[in-house]
Amino acid sequence: MLSKIDCVMVPVPDLVAAAAYYERVFGLAVNWRDDTSVGMRLPGSDAEVVLNIEGISGVHYLVNDVLTAVREATDDGCTLVFEPFDVVIGKCAVLEDPFGNRVHLIDMTKGRRD
Repeated sequence: MLSKIDCVMVPVPDLVAAAAYYERVFGLAVNWRDDTSVGMRLPGSDAEVVLNIEGISGVHYLVNDVLTAVREATDDGCTLVFEPFDVVIGKCAVLEDPFGNRVHLIDMTKGRRD
């Protein structure tokens, strides 16, 4: 079900300052930006570090379809923490596994960002 790590969400208070810092110190390049987030490309991977001012943190795993993944995971012992919701590229949801770990799911059913 989990195909790869899509992104690591990192909350920051200032997108401009954080993006400049992550470029200078960690060598990441800006891949895209919007009003609340900046996607920073990880060299050697298509995963991103996504700096955001919305307080979102955690690893987001790519799945083919969030709705199907949520149904299958909850049928097998996961608890739904946040119902599936729309994002720019598709849908997102948050589960909790039986061991108390949050599992963030995302799909690209609307397509990749430009």
